[in-house]
Amino acid sequence: MNKLRGISVSNHEKRGQVWLAVAGIVKSKDGKWLVVKKRYGGLKGKWSLPAGFVEMGETADEAVIREVLEETGVQCQVKGLIGLRTGVIKGEISDNLLHFQLEPVNEQVVSHQDNELFEARFMAPEELLQEKDASIILRYLINNEITFSKQAIDDLNPGDQFGYTAYKLFL
Repeated sequence: MNKLRGISVSNHEKRGQVWLAVAGIVKSKDGKWLVVKKRYGGLKGKWSLPAGFVEMGETADEAVIREVLEETGVQCQVKGLIGLRTGVIKGEISDNLLHFQLEPVNEQVVSHQDNELFEARFMAPEELLQEKDASIILRYLINNEITFSKQAIDDLNPGDQFGYTAYKLFL
C-alpha cells in the first residue's frame, strides 16, 4: 500500500484533510466493556473500543451504532455523547473521534470483522487494566470512571432553509 508520510493513501484520498470518526463505549449489565483487538493501524494488536469513520449521509450517532454492529454483531442504543478526541497527524490531517456511551440491546458478540479484527468480546474493566495490550484511551476511561454524557436533543429544526434531513444536538 502506498504511504503518504506514514498515512495510507487510500484513507487520505477518501477522507481528505479532515477525518471524523466515532467510538462506542458499550457496557454490559454486569459492568463488562465491549472491546475489540484491531488488525491494522496504530492500534494493531491492542484492545480498544469499537470505532470507525462517519460515512456520507449519516449522523455521528448513527455511525457509532453501525460501526459497533458491523464490528461485533452487538446492537446498541445511544445513551449520550461523552467527549471528543482531536489531534493533528503529521501536521496535515485533522483527526477527530467522538466517544459515545451506548447501551447494548443484546450482550452477545455474535461475530467480528475478520478482516479488521483479531477478536471482539466483553471484558471486565479489572481484566482490561491487567492487559498490556489495552489502549491508552481505554485505560484512561476505565481509570477515570467517565460516567457523564450529553443526551441527544432531536426535536429541534434550525429552519428549512438549511435542508437538514437529520439534525441532533448533544448539549
